[in-house]
Amino acid sequence: MKKKVLLVDDEIEFVSTLAQRLSLRGYDVKTTESGEECLVVCGSEKFDIVVLDLMMPGMTGLEVLAKLKEIDKSIPVILLTGHGSTKEGMEGMKLGAADYLMKPLDIEELTGKMDEILN
Repeated sequence: MKKKVLLVDDEIEFVSTLAQRLSLRGYDVKTTESGEECLVVCGSEKFDIVVLDLMMPGMTGLEVLAKLKEIDKSIPVILLTGHGSTKEGMEGMKLGAADYLMKPLDIEELTGKMDEILN
């Protein structure tokens, strides 16, 4: 059975390329472009893992993470940060994120982390 992944990132090109690459690796991928949209989707669908950008307009990734954990405490979340700072990543870990990765993203590193978390 394919693992269901939700990608949350406001960079349309990045998220669609990443979704394609994960689909080719056998994941069932859905994308959203905002924290608000992510929360709506997570309220009605179940995902095995969420890959969440930290810097988005509207709700920040940390705000979304906190709300996601209210919806489902057990859902693993990998945070993505493109701003070279590990501070937000560490804050995310304190809020319950499973891990965080820096952009630009290495697809092998992401799928390795996802497999590690999901297995």
